[in-house]
Amino acid sequence: MPLIGIAIVDANGVIGDGERQPFEIAEDWARFKRVTHGHVLVMGRRTHDAIGRWLPGRTTIVVTSRPDDVILPSDGRAQGRTAASVGAAIDLARSLDDTVFIAGGGSVYAQAWPLLTDLDLTEVHAQAEGSVRFPDIDPTDWAEVSREPHDGFDFVHYRRR
Repeated sequence: MPLIGIAIVDANGVIGDGERQPFEIAEDWARFKRVTHGHVLVMGRRTHDAIGRWLPGRTTIVVTSRPDDVILPSDGRAQGRTAASVGAAIDLARSLDDTVFIAGGGSVYAQAWPLLTDLDLTEVHAQAEGSVRFPDIDPTDWAEVSREPHDGFDFVHYRRR
């Protein structure tokens, strides 16, 4: 069962500043929507808050220590749940779908890292300000499966060895 880390990262692995991601690339958002549509996303509360809305066509599980503070979607376009830990979120996600995406932030990626089977990254050819980093990709653990070059960024897929 695929458990996929999905992120946009700068040349040094930066994914954000703790409140937002450093890049807004239309092709990245379109691809994120296409790839994750119909599946389950797991993300931390700060990442969910930074997105600012529930993403239609997906079930999003928000990891939070304060589930009562999360207002779940009610319009039927998106599904939302909460979980008190990354492990509980992954267990719940796996009970809902065969393909699960881990969508950040830094702490959620780090906690899910040992369980990830794949990485689906947008690697930006620039440096960004920010202190939140994606975990280092050790080539002894991860094999690059595909790379789709674009102007200023690449879509890259890795699979755990």
